Amino acid sequence: MAQRTPSRTSDDLRRLHFINSLFAHATGHDLYLAEQIKSAITFSLAELEAQTTAHPELAQKYDAAFNAAAAELLTKVFATHPRHGFYHWDASLTLASATPLFTRAEVMAGLKRLAPFRESTLLITNLRHALLPPNRRATPRRRREYEEALAFIRDLAAARTARSANLQLLFL
Repeated sequence: MAQRTPSRTSDDLRRLHFINSLFAHATGHDLYLAEQIKSAITFSLAELEAQTTAHPELAQKYDAAFNAAAAELLTKVFATHPRHGFYHWDASLTLASATPLFTRAEVMAGLKRLAPFRESTLLITNLRHALLPPNRRATPRRRREYEEALAFIRDLAAARTARSANLQLLFL
């Protein structure tokens, strides 16, 4: 059996946590149903791993397609919940999107839009790809910038969200 690369394993876990958090709201925290969903996702990821091992050029296309589909799915799910706010920011829209200045502006725009809601979700996609491009070397500087961006967004969201609000911050 082929060995998984560390980045592929972390990507799979990241997706699995995302899907589990998405479906927790839909399942009402039913552990049996959540385990069935998890099993189906795990099986699908195993099939995907076999396909991307055979055709590595598909991995990057899959990541982009997964992120876009997840954002679209969340938009549809939360459109049916008028009391739950939702905001999506794609950090790879422009070359400057993931810089600290534009990151702050985008996150603040999202938080302002979510402020009226007691429960809300802020989805940030492609931040990793914007700061750690898959076709370039992941230098210590790039890794540090990515970790700093994550910490900055978490701190900003914590500081600018009312204590009574329940904000889910999802990175994909």
